[in-house]
Amino acid sequence: MNTPSISVVIGVYEAMPYLVRCLESVETQTLGAEHIEIIAVDDGSSDGSGAYLDEFAARSAIPTRVVHQANSGGPSGPRNTGLDLARGRFVFFLDADDYLGEETFERMLAVAERNGTDVVLGRVEGVNRSAPKSMWGRNHERTDVFSSQIRFTLSAQKLFRRELLVRHGMRFREDLKTGEDAHFTMDAYLRANGVSVVADYTCYYLVGREDGKHVTKSGTYVLRFDSARALTELIAERVPPGDKRDLLMTRPFTVTLLPQFGPRFLAGSEEEQRHKVELGRPLVQEYFTDGVARRLRVHERLRLHCVGQGRLDLLADAVGFVRSKAEAPVHLDAGGTRAYLALPHFRDEAAGIPDHVYEMTRDPIPDDIAARIKSAGVKANPARRPTRAGRLLRRVLGRALAGKVARLAARTGLRQVRAGR
Repeated sequence: MNTPSISVVIGVYEAMPYLVRCLESVETQTLGAEHIEIIAVDDGSSDGSGAYLDEFAARSAIPTRVVHQANSGGPSGPRNTGLDLARGRFVFFLDADDYLGEETFERMLAVAERNGTDVVLGRVEGVNRSAPKSMWGRNHERTDVFSSQIRFTLSAQKLFRRELLVRHGMRFREDLKTGEDAHFTMDAYLRANGVSVVADYTCYYLVGREDGKHVTKSGTYVLRFDSARALTELIAERVPPGDKRDLLMTRPFTVTLLPQFGPRFLAGSEEEQRHKVELGRPLVQEYFTDGVARRLRVHERLRLHCVGQGRLDLLADAVGFVRSKAEAPVHLDAGGTRAYLALPHFRDEAAGIPDHVYEMTRDPIPDDIAARIKSAGVKANPARRPTRAGRLLRRVLGRALAGKVARLAARTGLRQVRAGR
């Protein structure tokens, strides 16, 4: 029996009618049926998904193996079952709700073979839901997790060289009910002999189910903290302390942890709020280094600082300010060489939050630029006219420093200080 180029592993649970289009998108691949095998794992469905898989396997030109198993309680179980049965040189994990572009496998396989890379990402487009965007700026024949934005797409729907997975005994963690794909994919990125990115063709259509049963919408907030903990621990285990670790740590903090302390945080009971702080505090204390903090926007940094200190009162004020969408005044120190965003409790002695939490720039503003800011009329503490002051500061910094100081825009998250707008 010939070895297929790609084993398509599809975990299936209550997937009708989405499963029909999912399988059709595999059948219509330009790569050709002789290069593909399908391993579909019915994880205890009761909606007819299992019967449809059997029917498909009986008539499809693509060799299809269907496994029926009792419900495992999450996506890891069926993926691991499929991975154990895969024979292909590469494995692609396809969710039963989603579907592929017709040229997906042909394009992804070609770039992997051309470059000898172990993981290939294909452009993702959301259907009735959002999808990651920052990593699709251009094609990458060869890159890695430190040199690109791929750390912000950790879903499992990628092409993995099976030899890599077998050599390292890689499997999806079945104790994680959400974020299991982030842990698996980050591990693959770190172990891979290069990663390729197909950005000029939509390879994967990520479907938002109308019935609201998509896995990312299910589960309690506790599962998100479990996911954040697993990913931070993996990064800490695999990457030595320093800039590279700090870079990767921004992902679990911004994507997984911070949403738990967003505007909806205030809608929870005080008991739930305290519980979230209790769950988040150990992660912040252990992994939220100065190097991670400098890479975040001011309001993100402030909220995580409050979590790390266990200060629910200060955190509630910071979250409330974010929810209000108000504009914070820009504060210049007496020498005009450092700029701060005066979010709640800035220089409040009772709160005791250090100035660096509010700082908008990593390095002192050079003297000549500070002089231009002052001559533009920005006062040391323009609290009475924050919008005008912010515009002036933005204009001067944006024009004078197209490089690192102008990056303050990325750290504020507020409209009045975004450079170049």
